[in-house]
Amino acid sequence: MSAEHIELRAGAYADSVALMQVSAAAAKAAGVEAALIAMATELNLGLLAGMGFQAPPTQADPNDLLIAVRASDAGALAAARDLVDAALTARPAARPGELPAQPPRTVASAVRASGPGLALISVPGRFAFAEAMDALQAGCDVMIFSDNVPVGQEIVLKDLAAERGLLVMGPDCGTAVVGGVGLGFSHTLAAGPVGIVAASGTGAQQVMCLLDHAGVGVSACLGLGGRDLSADVGGRSARTALTALDEDPGTELILIVSKPPAPAVAARLRDYARALSTPVQFALVAPGEPDLTAATETALRTVGVPAPAWPRWPAAGSATQAEQTRGGWLRGLFAGGTLCDEAMVIASAALGPVWSNIPLQPDWRIDPATTADGHSMIDFGDDRLTAGRAHPMIDQTLRLEQLAAAAAEPATAVILLDVVLGHGAHPDPAAELGPAISAARARSGVPVVAALIGAASDPQGLERQAHALQGAGAHVFLSNAQAARFACELIT
Repeated sequence: MSAEHIELRAGAYADSVALMQVSAAAAKAAGVEAALIAMATELNLGLLAGMGFQAPPTQADPNDLLIAVRASDAGALAAARDLVDAALTARPAARPGELPAQPPRTVASAVRASGPGLALISVPGRFAFAEAMDALQAGCDVMIFSDNVPVGQEIVLKDLAAERGLLVMGPDCGTAVVGGVGLGFSHTLAAGPVGIVAASGTGAQQVMCLLDHAGVGVSACLGLGGRDLSADVGGRSARTALTALDEDPGTELILIVSKPPAPAVAARLRDYARALSTPVQFALVAPGEPDLTAATETALRTVGVPAPAWPRWPAAGSATQAEQTRGGWLRGLFAGGTLCDEAMVIASAALGPVWSNIPLQPDWRIDPATTADGHSMIDFGDDRLTAGRAHPMIDQTLRLEQLAAAAAEPATAVILLDVVLGHGAHPDPAAELGPAISAARARSGVPVVAALIGAASDPQGLERQAHALQGAGAHVFLSNAQAARFACELIT
């Protein structure tokens, strides 16, 4: 008979990526049937119920650490609990003869020891403001990887940075390249003439990977956070980033990449860009604008490089006639918000309204747990789905569940998804997605189309990942725009 343990530990915070690794280790232990070690957010409590666990014994708080393990017997349960406790308390071992180094306890003390530079803030969103303020007051530029930071705090931080001649990248800045070093979710890239200012994480990654395939490197990628070109934030960091790249002698062309901006903010930014000495081009994901692939091709021509044919890997056996004539709904399952936006712009022009948790129009909004009676695309990297959880580029659990659900839905005509490679991302996403795609194809024959965002030298191996997904039955594209158009063409 199964044995179960559910526990809440008040104030025992751990990073979501570390908790994901502990959960995975516990789930693989002998005799363990299910395990979830995570912060007790509303989302994770919902996952707990979905895994068949009882509710926690006391009222949960998002600051509590949730430990839930079910095993085949009491002995296996006890061993799994010991494993979890050991993993949560593990510390790096000091080298022989050395005492463990005491890390700085505050940003200010770290700056006193090393001097000002770039501070990367990656803490729960409710704590990011205080840490970023400390860094700015110590004279540091700041990259805020944290999400779930209120927009009012973002404005205060960016106004203080402007007063001090500093740059705030973020909040929710997932990607940057500074001084040749990739930060956050990054790729293995060569140096080159194109500088990128990005109010978009995966949008910038798409552009950089397309440039890489064309043999063109980047001088820098300065992320802004996805809200910088919103009406509220007003491009506060964009102007600072543009000026910095304009003053960089290694930058011959500046490319501004953004998820759908506020039109008035984009117009003011165009006026500002015209006064710079370095040419500036815009790659804005919005209706009526060129897609990111087309914008990249324009940038390549500007620096004197012909645009190549972008690679694609057709599904094993190629598309069948049945795939080409299916009726029903398009289901998009995305880890990247900007990639989801771009796919929705393309699909809505071809197919009509697309329902989403990040809709192009307010009346197209749905809850991500809802099955839409129409075309739909879900961004699993949205703030509301990452509170207390690792980003879906790292933890694919939610998407894998929804992939199976979409394949089981009779109205599903095509499944469209993205797979993002690079440093910080899942070490082998195709190893998890491949079997799930094969199962979906075997169950209903539904076509699966994948945009594979990666550079040739990324640690996961671009070609290896492409062939694994292709072998599982997916149609794979390096261009997200081409993947979205192909998916639309499969729907009558």
